[in-house]
Amino acid sequence: MQEFKLAGATRPIEMHHRPRRSFLLSLSRRDLLRDLLGMSAYAGASMFTGRQQQMSMPASNSQASPPLPPVNPSQLQKPASLACYVDPLPVPPVVRPPQSGSAVPVHIRPFRQKVHRDLPPTTFWGYNNTWPGPTFEVRRGQLLTVKWSNQLPLKHFLPIDPTIHGCEPGVPEVRTVTHVHGAQVLPESDGYPDSWFTPDGKFGAVAGANPTRHPNDQAATTLWYHDHSLGITRLNVYAGMAGMYLIRDDVEDALNLPSGPYEIPLLIQDRSFAPDGTLLYPPAKNGTHPMWMQEFFGETICVNGKATPFLEVEPRKYRFRLVNGSNSRFYHLTLVPADEAGKRNGRPADAPPFRQIGTDGGLLPAPLSLHYLIISPGERFDLVIDFSEHKGMNLALVNDAQAPYARGGEIVPAEVMLFKVTKPLAAKDSSSLPDMLVPWTPLNPATAVRERILALTEMDRPPDGYTMIGLLGQKHWDDPITEDPKAGSTEIWSFANATGDVHPMHLHLVQFQVLNRQPFDVKTYMTTGKLNPVGIPMPPESNERPAWKDTVKTYGGLITRVIAKFDLPSGTVAKPGEEFRYVWHCHVLEHEDNEMMRPYKVVG
Repeated sequence: MQEFKLAGATRPIEMHHRPRRSFLLSLSRRDLLRDLLGMSAYAGASMFTGRQQQMSMPASNSQASPPLPPVNPSQLQKPASLACYVDPLPVPPVVRPPQSGSAVPVHIRPFRQKVHRDLPPTTFWGYNNTWPGPTFEVRRGQLLTVKWSNQLPLKHFLPIDPTIHGCEPGVPEVRTVTHVHGAQVLPESDGYPDSWFTPDGKFGAVAGANPTRHPNDQAATTLWYHDHSLGITRLNVYAGMAGMYLIRDDVEDALNLPSGPYEIPLLIQDRSFAPDGTLLYPPAKNGTHPMWMQEFFGETICVNGKATPFLEVEPRKYRFRLVNGSNSRFYHLTLVPADEAGKRNGRPADAPPFRQIGTDGGLLPAPLSLHYLIISPGERFDLVIDFSEHKGMNLALVNDAQAPYARGGEIVPAEVMLFKVTKPLAAKDSSSLPDMLVPWTPLNPATAVRERILALTEMDRPPDGYTMIGLLGQKHWDDPITEDPKAGSTEIWSFANATGDVHPMHLHLVQFQVLNRQPFDVKTYMTTGKLNPVGIPMPPESNERPAWKDTVKTYGGLITRVIAKFDLPSGTVAKPGEEFRYVWHCHVLEHEDNEMMRPYKVVG
């Protein structure tokens, strides 16, 4: 048994190492499924006895398997072993709204890009011929419109699984729709998964806008954008469809934080590459679906499209906008002294601390001084690192988060990037890191009109625990919508995670506040539907509250409670009964693609 501690938690949380995909606490999922098999057919087993909610495989998976597309032999190559810290960190180009107000054109097309000194160029699919795509930079209240153009081939170069919902035979293989993660926009501009469009003019079931409109009427923050097509988000993001999106405002400007060349975005994504440069996303071995795998973990960590790069810095303060854009990988990041080759030769205490100044929804009330960071897929951390006392040193950013988090069993590349404090100081560092940043007002739980209990569950293959499907609220994507907050109302959403995974849960449209976490009796919940919390609620992690968030780690065996006010974008006039449809989902993309995503509607 491993103990680890949530930052700010009052006591350790126990993570039990059991066979792959086990429940925490006292019940293994394998035992639960065996018990349920005696009560009902496997594919339709009711996880809540006596209730109508069913945890079943989609109909397409219970019928004869559809024909499978051939696997490209290049996907079966062994990943290359790459030297670390041999390429400089690139910084993506910046795109700002034109003064004319016209739409910014973004072309989604194939291109080739060199990711490592020792590899030939790799084929990617992405935005404006670069991975990651260009960084959008806007001012608060400044309208941005984007015209998205799908110029991709009609056949996907990564393995499509026709047994995954949204990818059935007859559905076009290559589809795109882009979501700006964390943006407050109307549904037609939100990248709804069924609002996809194809290179040859076909469209999904839900109409979407193109150009999309982004009013940016929210506080200065770090957002990011990525593909969100139903059933293939994991493939499209892995292919290269992701980029950064920054909102600035006068309040942030007045803080005099490091800026210009001393403010650098860091989009972290793990990948595997063959020796010939091929981007590898192989079909699952002995999985529960022909192609789909329960998580993907790459052999190499890339930052801004380079494999384990280095960055030469001056001995001064820098601001880093950190985004975890990986499909499944969590990161436990530390900064440690190293030699010129990047080999560690010191302790985190000998390196400068991370001064975290912001998270998903914007700046924190005050900087936090941390020597480690735990960041899940979809989360963003806004950091300041002061290198002024470390002239001439090399500092390695390293990772040791178990994969899957936090139980292990898969590849864990340690090296992320190397900071070389070797550039001469160009001028005196006149930037600031104030003791106080922005005010923060807590949402009062007493104002919540209701609390929603939302189950996070998985059905696994009994012999070995390999996941077959994950569900939210015991519902499939196409089931009737059950979450319907009123516009302007405040609700508490309590995620009851009955799985052995840590699921990063993301709500579109809103920023929320994390209230607490609390253990619950998983066995009772899964067999009766009765939620019995046990013990004392634990406070959020130190960088979760006070903070605005849109993605939260939900740990297995715990209830994670968040509170949100479901305001529509500023200026929206909602008619009584008018519905605005968004989504909530797990941001492990392999889970999201296999039913761990649900629509919700805000009702006028």
